Amino acid sequence: MELGEVLRERRKAAGRTIASVAVDAGLSVPYIANLENGRGNPTVSALDRLATALGARLEVGIADEPVAEPPSIGAGLLSGSDRSAQVINTLAAAQSRSRPAVRADVIRTLDALAGALGRAPVDADLGRLLDLLLLAETGSSATRAP
Repeated sequence: MELGEVLRERRKAAGRTIASVAVDAGLSVPYIANLENGRGNPTVSALDRLATALGARLEVGIADEPVAEPPSIGAGLLSGSDRSAQVINTLAAAQSRSRPAVRADVIRTLDALAGALGRAPVDADLGRLLDLLLLAETGSSATRAP
């Protein structure tokens, strides 16, 4: 995920405006807007201030080159599904989580399902999983209601 996407998702998940984050981070609104849109070259100091303003912490590291992972079956299924985007948005809002985090969980579940099925999941399997997730969320929100 790109830096701009992470910043925007965290800000929106917190229900914050760019202006409120800018004030807390001591940065300008155009600077943050540019970062969210994939432009600019932020300093580590600016990123640290943004992370703090968003209630997060900045992690910077240098690692070995990642080992090439096998292609994700789940990611391929999700990319061709408009319904999955709608369900992910619904779950993210209901659980106060970012869409990328929910999407990553759904992808991991689909990839794990391939092992359980002994075959690659297909669109029908994705549809069943999305139904199950919505049903589970509906049930858990009913138990949270007063």
